[in-house]
Amino acid sequence: MNARTRRASWVAVVAAPALVLTGCGGGDSGGGESGQGGDFELTFATSYNEDQPQHTCGATVIEEQVESADVGIQVEIYPSSQLGGDAERISAVASGDIDMDIQGASALGAVYEPVSVLDAAYAFEDADHLAAFAASDEGQQVFADFAEASGVNTLGVWSAGARHFTSNQPITAPADLEGQRIRFPGSPQYLLNAEALGATATEVAYEELYLALQQGTVDGQENPITNIASQNLQEVQSDLSLTAHQLNTNLVLIGDVWNEFDEEQQQVVSDAVAMAVDEVTACVDEEDAATIEEWDAGDEWDVHSDVDVDAFREQAVSWFEQNLDEDMLTVFESIRATAP
Repeated sequence: MNARTRRASWVAVVAAPALVLTGCGGGDSGGGESGQGGDFELTFATSYNEDQPQHTCGATVIEEQVESADVGIQVEIYPSSQLGGDAERISAVASGDIDMDIQGASALGAVYEPVSVLDAAYAFEDADHLAAFAASDEGQQVFADFAEASGVNTLGVWSAGARHFTSNQPITAPADLEGQRIRFPGSPQYLLNAEALGATATEVAYEELYLALQQGTVDGQENPITNIASQNLQEVQSDLSLTAHQLNTNLVLIGDVWNEFDEEQQQVVSDAVAMAVDEVTACVDEEDAATIEEWDAGDEWDVHSDVDVDAFREQAVSWFEQNLDEDMLTVFESIRATAP
């Protein structure tokens, strides 16, 4: 079984708890408008722009596959946080005002803290490792516990790429972070990552990142390649260090409208998500590789591939083992145990 086939095969497994947890439910569909004959119009929200792989290879694939199946489900995508920020949207999915959403694991920690560990530094080796964990009993338990805590089910999980450091000097070993003010997102898991990696974290809104780097409010930052490119950070930073210190994990979520689907509709939606997981992973891999190759050959970035990843990983894993609380440590250790 190749990597793509394996990624597709476990999405149905991720969706399985939703059938168990909500199969006896019922009630109104909330954000989706249910008509006679089991017809639905689903609101599908994301924070991603229309040129990002989460949209082009993810949300639109789900929309196209579901609608082409002609099982009475129409999907309307609302990208770019049109329906609110992460915290607002997950609350809206739980209440039924939004039907589907794509969220990063760290943002969901506000609802169920252990799920945020999927965004821990060096938790995963790569996208295949994420797939293996999602298919494991331990991974399934995390998604089931998240559903119990939130009323929201996970239909699939994908990797939206690895995060790397940029600065005005190389960051190829943990010691290189000393004395540098590095911008991290303000969610608790990202701030834990900063501590684990030995970085001094400065919270800056993503929308203000370019200006903060330009003005020297922060010395560096960390993001996946697609974000670094979209923000044109080469205009205000000189060095890209390929630390790959964290996978961006996205969960494809659905609310109580799942209860109202018949078995055929549930299968169609699950299959569409399976295809999207495959497509996003492939799109991210291809786009990241092409962008890094272009940057390495050009003069806009000094690209550093000689990163001591082992040193970063050993430091981060050791820190988490000593500092995570019991529930979060259990998830972290179960992730590490499924490494290829």
